[in-house]
Amino acid sequence: MNGNDLEGVASAAVTLFLIMDPLGNAPVFNAVLSKLEPERRTAVVARELAIALVILLGFLWAGHFILAFLGLTESSLNIAGGVLLFVISLRMIFPGRGDGGAEFETDDPFIVPLAVPLIAGPSTIAALLLFRSKEPDHMWEWTAALLLAWLGTTVLLVGSPKILAVIGRRGSRALERLMGMILVLLATQMLLNGVGDFVRSL
Repeated sequence: MNGNDLEGVASAAVTLFLIMDPLGNAPVFNAVLSKLEPERRTAVVARELAIALVILLGFLWAGHFILAFLGLTESSLNIAGGVLLFVISLRMIFPGRGDGGAEFETDDPFIVPLAVPLIAGPSTIAALLLFRSKEPDHMWEWTAALLLAWLGTTVLLVGSPKILAVIGRRGSRALERLMGMILVLLATQMLLNGVGDFVRSL
């Protein structure tokens, strides 16, 4: 793996990490799991994160079959992914009142809503499909980027009770808004790439 590959892995890992939004999801995770004992809560978080990783790896490695079946092009993926990221980033910057996770409260959530859609959501899946579509020969690099982003997300979410206790809800919200601003730039570039590819294909 040369320097360009390492740069690509790092860039993809940061993008996926921002899309997964562990800082924004931490309050939701803690709200959903508030009724569980700390030991049980950690086990549930680990289980849901493992399920999300399996789902994301499945889309990364088998997503090209879905794209071929649906006849989707790289430009359409860029545009759709950019729109999704833009919506997600706006929700990070301007959160609604209903994002506290109370509507998902349950004793032991399984897959929904923690694994899907909070971690393995449509925007994360779209980004993975786009990586695969653009450079299908770099699958191991994209896998490494996904694993790095997932590992960073796991560390933050498992330690989220202590992190939230230190920085508080306002600190968490400020960091999430900063991440949202970065994601706006990534979404805009993705949209521009998609429109440019579409114009060149005419």
